[in-house]
Amino acid sequence: MLDYLGIFRKFNEEGIRYFVVGGMAVNFYGIPRMTYDIDIILDLEDDNVKKFVYLIKEWGFKPKLPVDIMDFAKQERRQDWIQNKHMKAFNLYNAAWAIKEIDVVIDSPVDYEQGSRHMRMIELQSVSIPTVSLDDLIKMKEKTDRQQDEADVRYLKEIKDE
Repeated sequence: MLDYLGIFRKFNEEGIRYFVVGGMAVNFYGIPRMTYDIDIILDLEDDNVKKFVYLIKEWGFKPKLPVDIMDFAKQERRQDWIQNKHMKAFNLYNAAWAIKEIDVVIDSPVDYEQGSRHMRMIELQSVSIPTVSLDDLIKMKEKTDRQQDEADVRYLKEIKDE
């Protein structure tokens, strides 16, 4: 069982291309906020997705939805989920781990290609964690309709204006 640093370390060792978004990214920018999951944007290139899926499967994570985890590696399935099911994130869980959920954002105003141009590397205990830029994080949070995200946007804009 790995904690979030161990998860990021392993992603890096396996050469998985990703960056952190969501509540954990908010924390990395200095805003304390409770979060019990990891939200990431993944490079959806086939080989990268396959590396991610095999690793997640090896760790015992399963989709919250009743689908085969290997379906995530199929681009046409992801597109179907976005267009016909209005899926925003592919939710994976493992009740035995401290980090019980990993959410892969698949429908966002910022995709991997765009976000990777501006992402920041956050160093924690010798682990480099690719993290969404402040501007892109604000853009992503402005597109949701949740109170917590509205509060996050206010705090993130204050940090940006400092």
